[in-house]
Amino acid sequence: MFSMSTADFARFIFAVGALLLAANVLGYIAERLTVPRVIGEVAGGLLLGPTLLGHFFPHAFNWLYLGFHTESNLFGFLSEFGLIMLMFNSGLKFKHRFEKQDAKIGISIIVASTVIPFIVGWLATYLFNPAQFLGTDNNVIALKIVIAISIAVTSIPVIAKIFSDLGIMHTRFSRIIVGIAGVHDIILFVALAIASGIVAGHQGVNAGLILESVGVTVAFLLFAMLLVPWVLKRVTSKRANFVFRASFLGYFLFILLLLSDIAGYLNVDPMYGSLLAGIATKLALPERLAKRVEDSVREISFAFFIPLFFGIVGLQLNLATNFNVGFFVLYLLFATIVQTVVVYFTNRAIKLDKLTSFNLAAAMNARGGPGIVLAQVAFSIGIINQNFFAILVMLALGTSWMAGSWLRHVIKSGKLLIAGDENLVVQKAQEEVKFYEPDAVPVPEKV
Repeated sequence: MFSMSTADFARFIFAVGALLLAANVLGYIAERLTVPRVIGEVAGGLLLGPTLLGHFFPHAFNWLYLGFHTESNLFGFLSEFGLIMLMFNSGLKFKHRFEKQDAKIGISIIVASTVIPFIVGWLATYLFNPAQFLGTDNNVIALKIVIAISIAVTSIPVIAKIFSDLGIMHTRFSRIIVGIAGVHDIILFVALAIASGIVAGHQGVNAGLILESVGVTVAFLLFAMLLVPWVLKRVTSKRANFVFRASFLGYFLFILLLLSDIAGYLNVDPMYGSLLAGIATKLALPERLAKRVEDSVREISFAFFIPLFFGIVGLQLNLATNFNVGFFVLYLLFATIVQTVVVYFTNRAIKLDKLTSFNLAAAMNARGGPGIVLAQVAFSIGIINQNFFAILVMLALGTSWMAGSWLRHVIKSGKLLIAGDENLVVQKAQEEVKFYEPDAVPVPEKV
């Protein structure tokens, strides 16, 4: 019943292997060039997708990725599973507490960088014809919500990876930005879940449907962030909890799948359930166990599922034919300027210096993973077409590159990212595994 032919399976495994290899190798090369890894992983999909391989060698592309009628469904499954693993990892990075002296900065930026860019993005849809970017569902309200989110969204995984690469993950600047990004994106993903619920309703757009979607999404948010952690705190370590005793990691993956499934049944996108599953796990566990879950999930996620997700995003892009370069440049400038101006002047209003204000604004512009998630979800449920899908993906990649480049420049110039990091000591993680080190071979002890 759940079988497939040996030939089809062999072809699918070969296609997955080729994409995984391209995503990981180009991701590694991107990191060596001081570029966010996600850019290289998407480039792996561009290399093997219709943009390059499909454009110059269409028969090879069709044989590899469209070789049998269910192959696209299998890649769709891998993409969706990679997405929920990415969002689960993002939730596990959630920081719900600011240091007392940082609370004013955090709250000010969260409010300003969420509300104002969202409103500006919504109003911007009256300056051009958004109908040109409508997807198969033909829902203008949902499209406007997606456009508004794309102006405001910030990336937790990418900005955290940039900080890790720069060796500043332990700094005050990093703590503030990661904390802001966590709360900030929860709010914006509520808006995306509402747009998803409107589309899933298939009833046309009316006030009742919008209120229902808002009510269900907010209720699910409260359930996942209040009730689920409360329950987990009380049942996880019980001796009668044989699921936890059977498999530490399997237990939390079950929670991930359960909340994703509940979200799907409520017409809230499953990726939102996976994000909240990560947050609920983080809130429920002591720091030591939460770190253990994060480390365990990260290993398999960032080696397999997440590179494949970004690679499949690249496979879906066709920059050779479905990409409006002129509009993209204008959209990139608009989104960057709006978020930069809002965050910069918010920080100046609370008496931060000019450089610190601009550094925080640059970091908040990295749209990275959540920007790509926004594009993928909106495209997969028919809110946007392939042209706007490409624009949103390239927006996420371009802004992440710019943010990382600016922060790297500030550190190399010896300037402060923020007051409080005067004695900054760069603490870079080990960049690669040394498999052969002749000088490090242990000498046997004498008996």
